[in-house]
Amino acid sequence: MTKKPDMFEDERIETNHDFRILLRLVPFAKPYAGLFFLSLVLVFIVIALELSVPLIKKTVLDRYIVPGIESRRNPETRTGDKVRYLEIDAQDPEVRAVIERYPDLINVSEGSAEIKYSDLSAVGREDLKTIRKSDFRGIVKITVIFLIIITAGFMFSFYQVWLMEYIGQKIMHRLRMRLFDHMLGLSASYFNRNPVGRLTTRVANDIQNLNELFTSIVVYVLKDIFIIAGIMIVLLAINWKLALASFIVIPFVIKASIYFSEKARAVFRDIRIKIAEINTRFSETIEGVKIIQLFLQEMNNYKRFKTLNHENYLASMEQIRLFSIFVPVVEFLSMTAIAIVIFYGGVNVLSENMSIGVLVAFMSYMKMFFRPIRDIAEKYNIMQNAMSSAERVFMILDNQDFLPAPSPADALEPERKIKTIDRIEFQNVSLSYVPGEMILRDISFRVDSGRTIAFVGPTGAGKTSIINLIIRFYDAVEGRILINGLPITDIPVGFLRSKTAVVMQEPFLFSGTVRDNIFGRGRSVGDDEIQSVLAAANCARLVNRLPGGIDSELDIGGNALSSGERQLICIARALAKDPELIIMDEATSYIDSHTELEIREAMANLMESRTSVIIAHRLSTARHADCIYVVADGRIIESGSHEDLTNQQGVYYNLDLLNT
Repeated sequence: MTKKPDMFEDERIETNHDFRILLRLVPFAKPYAGLFFLSLVLVFIVIALELSVPLIKKTVLDRYIVPGIESRRNPETRTGDKVRYLEIDAQDPEVRAVIERYPDLINVSEGSAEIKYSDLSAVGREDLKTIRKSDFRGIVKITVIFLIIITAGFMFSFYQVWLMEYIGQKIMHRLRMRLFDHMLGLSASYFNRNPVGRLTTRVANDIQNLNELFTSIVVYVLKDIFIIAGIMIVLLAINWKLALASFIVIPFVIKASIYFSEKARAVFRDIRIKIAEINTRFSETIEGVKIIQLFLQEMNNYKRFKTLNHENYLASMEQIRLFSIFVPVVEFLSMTAIAIVIFYGGVNVLSENMSIGVLVAFMSYMKMFFRPIRDIAEKYNIMQNAMSSAERVFMILDNQDFLPAPSPADALEPERKIKTIDRIEFQNVSLSYVPGEMILRDISFRVDSGRTIAFVGPTGAGKTSIINLIIRFYDAVEGRILINGLPITDIPVGFLRSKTAVVMQEPFLFSGTVRDNIFGRGRSVGDDEIQSVLAAANCARLVNRLPGGIDSELDIGGNALSSGERQLICIARALAKDPELIIMDEATSYIDSHTELEIREAMANLMESRTSVIIAHRLSTARHADCIYVVADGRIIESGSHEDLTNQQGVYYNLDLLNT
């Protein structure tokens, strides 16, 4: 026997297509391309401001604090001499007075003056302040510029973050609506295979994770990449030899990133699966909590959930283990690069081949260089989580489990031909939900306009499956279903269902008002129509006793009402639609005898002058039908009126006796 897949097992993905996933997200982001471009412009401005900070440090050191070394030729020895000189503003009268006091230390030529940095110790403290007035003013000017830069950086960063959050929310909104719309169009078989908790995880959690992709990853990763590229260019421009020495660790960083990328993706896929399974199990438990308590299954459910939760814990710990290795590796490589800069740069400073400002700038840039790498590592969890979520979302969007629809040209033809449903005909129809397992076999019958037919038989015989075929929740695997002589597959599903109303065995009400449940949200309905529908459905008394009348709020499922009261509202919903075809799926199965009388009256009003198909558990519901079909093991074994079938004393006769 073939093992069926567990309903709670999610599909597993074994391939990595990050770039393809990002490309598939582009259409959702396209309407916001202008805002995204503006955000990138702000990112470039912020990057430029950040990259200017170490250069400011270098300028302060080499220009105003510790002058750079210059190579000059000594005319006496005719050899090169590397000397650190301080330039002096000889135009200032106070400075000229100082120059006159130190003619042996200060060289004056063509209106400019300079002094060896090593001779500054021989100058008096007050005179030193005088000759370095321009340096003090330069430091003040650089400080003001620095404050302006960090203030501008704060403002541009704020607007850039706000802009990306806005874009992310809009994209998430469009994607969630697209997913929701797609799921509404999927066939009933898809929802049979996928539990509510799993689909809820896709629409809620996974979409939210994708929001993180846009707000925390896309622009920030681009920003980090541009910062890395900008730093490399600046370092090469400042001192290409020291830059190349510090770049030795980059291949190791890339290798580590690729290795951990491959490992982390599989872990995050497992985490997304486990979260979906937890949501599914929790949803099932809440829905069935009364049964669990009634049959004392709390401990068994607790153990099953504990096992599932532990598996999620193990997957999450594996993610933490990988991340706890990856971040220290990147940190170690960054410290290694800084050590190289300290050694190579320090040697050059001591040998006077490099200024102290260059070394300090290099140190600052190297810290900045590995900061975006660490940021990428920190965002790696988010990115892998988002990519795993995107895979799951697109798995649903890629699912084409739709009922075949007629072409637009063919779809117009039935609407011209079918004004009313005059005839429904099954011709040797068979149905299978699972390949190889037939639920219905060779079903044939016909119902004409204004007539009522009923299907009776034991539970599991296939009665509800016939209903599923009439309203096209499923398509037959064999045979034909005709509406007014046209194949049902040539008729648009929406057109067919607009003329049909179904009252299910288990009444379902949505959260909202009674009015919303009967007439739908947003529909304008007059008081006369409301009273007419409520009276015909026998639920006027029910509505009148509710605190808010027809505008009373109901919780999901209408749990505050009895099963019979919910069924009356469902019949009112069917009446409000004014359908041509009525389908009753054992509508009185779980109703007490008093409420059953009210429902029967409401059903009679609903079926009056309409084509009706009844699934009957109680034969008292079926005996007034024009034709009754007895179904057993997926086949029609008897048919006829109540009197004819009773006289035959066959299966129906025995069923009738059991229900007497």
